[in-house]
Amino acid sequence: MGSSSTYYSLEFLTVVAVSVFLITHANNVVKETGKKDKKCDLYDGRWVLDESYPLYSSKQCPLILEQFNCMGNGRPDHDYEKYRWQPNNCNLPRWDVREFGERMRGKRMMFVGDSLSLNQWQSLACMTMMIQSPPRPRAAYNNPTKSGPLSTIFFPQLNFTLMYMRNALIVDIAKEKGGKVLKLDSVATSAKQWLESDILIFDTWHWWLHTGRKQPWDQIQDGNVIRKDMDRLAAYEKALTTLTKWIDQNVDAKKIKIFFQGVSPDHWNSSDCGTPLTQRCAGQPEPLVKPVEATGKNRANVVLEEVLRKTRKPIHLLDINEMSQFRVDGHPSMYGNPRKIGMDCTHWCLPGVPDVWNELLYATFLGL
Repeated sequence: MGSSSTYYSLEFLTVVAVSVFLITHANNVVKETGKKDKKCDLYDGRWVLDESYPLYSSKQCPLILEQFNCMGNGRPDHDYEKYRWQPNNCNLPRWDVREFGERMRGKRMMFVGDSLSLNQWQSLACMTMMIQSPPRPRAAYNNPTKSGPLSTIFFPQLNFTLMYMRNALIVDIAKEKGGKVLKLDSVATSAKQWLESDILIFDTWHWWLHTGRKQPWDQIQDGNVIRKDMDRLAAYEKALTTLTKWIDQNVDAKKIKIFFQGVSPDHWNSSDCGTPLTQRCAGQPEPLVKPVEATGKNRANVVLEEVLRKTRKPIHLLDINEMSQFRVDGHPSMYGNPRKIGMDCTHWCLPGVPDVWNELLYATFLGL
């Protein structure tokens, strides 16, 4: 995927209660519920076409990367921008940028993860720009700055700092004699900067699956054992455990709120979509009628839930996996660049699905 942006490159690319929430007594994973109604699960619902969406247009948000700007790259259909999430037994609070802005005033929020985290970060930045009325995006924020893996957008009207730290695997990778070593038991390299935030939103999974030239490490260190490779799901679980132990030992839950983005599904399997192999997720004008996983459960997302269940500090899970499985129509497909070259069934068009993830994040803030 190419990009016309001179600021970003592909190397850089790479949460719910209205007024109350239920914390399971067996663990500190926050399971969001509706207003005084434990039967109301905001993640149990359906996608509904709503002509009052999207919340912004791609033309109003100059921050959107070419890879996510499907409309700007010539995608002819528009309905993928107009679907909202409707829970079955309650309503998801509609995004109110002024309410969000007041809650974020003077705060620092950091997304940490891979390019799906970047996708959500850019979505929230675009949503926050609409604080200007009428919308004047360029007046709403200072130009993004980049320092190493950290990119920052500052909204002076709100004194709100919105950051994205590129860390696809969450744990450290160190350059040593044997090459790049993935250290499953360390987050020391990035953690100091994490503690400078008021809100942290983590995400990882997709880069654990890469092999060959795309694999970002040469060796894996697990305690005192160094090996060339290991079961990727097991390595992912160990990395998550390292992160949650760090959170339990270092985070003051009264000062820092922790969220974890659930595993974002892809739609590379043509059989899931009923399309030819060469088409994959392309040409899909509407959501699927059922999730792509037979049980609705992605195995990496199940591991994530199990690890978070063991933590002592509260971690709010943005459980977006199953709901997003329906949205085969929301990927850039061939519209990740103006030349219509390549296929992207991993990331999401903006405006689009990540905006709803951020509405769920906003709904959680209303309940905190």
